[in-house]
Amino acid sequence: MNVFFFVFLFFSILFSNPILAERADRDKPIHIEADSATVEDYKLRDNFRTSTFTGNVIFTQGTRVIRADKAILKEDLKGFRYATGYGNLVYYREKRDGVDEYVEGWSQRVEYNEKTNKIELFDKARLKRGEDEVQGDYISYDITRDFFQVMSSKEKKAKESSESRVRVIIQPRKSPKTGDAEE
Repeated sequence: MNVFFFVFLFFSILFSNPILAERADRDKPIHIEADSATVEDYKLRDNFRTSTFTGNVIFTQGTRVIRADKAILKEDLKGFRYATGYGNLVYYREKRDGVDEYVEGWSQRVEYNEKTNKIELFDKARLKRGEDEVQGDYISYDITRDFFQVMSSKEKKAKESSESRVRVIIQPRKSPKTGDAEE
């Protein structure tokens, strides 16, 4: 059976409730804190304005937070922003739209693409929603489409190595609370 089909089917069932991030986040200003910064706002490199932040970087946009050792923020000619965080481990968190719940992620590299509204986690990647959790070498989270993709590394030498496999933890669904018993 095709592994990608299984993963797609699994996540369609697992995350059948909407997992859309707080829609207002995209319209909020970006706040960045770091120990040092190099901002190249006056010149374009490869059609991007590029800024590099190092040392305890905290990137915040609404409920979206990325914490990293180093972050590179790029802005294209149309104003779309792309953030890449590096570290051991980079932390990502964002509130789901319409519910009091967050999606959190950890990996050695996190990439956020404002144009596609996608978060990608690379190397030792882990993503958590509530008590449910997925792990793999690569996780892609398409915020708009409510779609997760998790993959293990194909470069691992041992096919059966526990480090090269996708891992998923699904908590049991809680029964809906019923009203007080009628007397």
